[in-house]
Amino acid sequence: MKFKFTIEYDGSSFSGWQKQNNAKSIQGELIEAIKAVFTENKSNDKYIDFQGSGRTDSGVHAYNQVAHLECETDLSADKMKFKLNDILPFGINILEIEKADDRFHARHSAKSRQYIYKISKRKNPFERKHSWCIKEKLDIEKMVTASKELIGIHDFISFSDKPKEEKSTKVEIENIKIFETEDFIIIKIKATHFLWKMVRRMVGVLAEVGKGKKTQYDIREYLAAYNHDVSNFTAPASGLFLDKIIY
Repeated sequence: MKFKFTIEYDGSSFSGWQKQNNAKSIQGELIEAIKAVFTENKSNDKYIDFQGSGRTDSGVHAYNQVAHLECETDLSADKMKFKLNDILPFGINILEIEKADDRFHARHSAKSRQYIYKISKRKNPFERKHSWCIKEKLDIEKMVTASKELIGIHDFISFSDKPKEEKSTKVEIENIKIFETEDFIIIKIKATHFLWKMVRRMVGVLAEVGKGKKTQYDIREYLAAYNHDVSNFTAPASGLFLDKIIY
């Protein structure tokens, strides 16, 4: 039996999504909760496997992370959701659990992913762990123009952590939207997949463009050949949210 989970979480007090032996993670907390509920149910319930659509780094949040649970259980999806949410830490909440096709895989079945990055335009004590505060005035029009250089299929090796990337660094960016509200600048980025730290470095470079320190032509150069300098512009994890997974 396979279930599809839709989960939201505040990542500020966790070491990321992936289960770790010596640190508190989102996946680790969920697995422990699942095992506890199955033990409490005192039936033939059996935990087999629990995987997410992808890993989010330490301090990164999610509005709609997706995972799948492969198990044997007599519990209904609604009852499982109620029991799990009752014991999960406050920073993690399961929005929905539904039965899934046996062929469904949270990561492999995904067609694209969308992240949101929040830049606060002022010092905001309530958003300290959920945004990146930039007090300088950013030129949104320049950022929008420069962001168009990133759309399409490119080699994003300059925007990744090169020593840790063993797979292809080519990624297709499907769409980038940049807009502002009274207090925030919001950047939405949709792609087939993302490399480690890629979104945060894209945001960091776009912020430099907004400050007038970089241009769209610098982005062209970063895409043309590997440039280690891009790592210096990595935006903080606090402002990054996994927005949705598209299947």
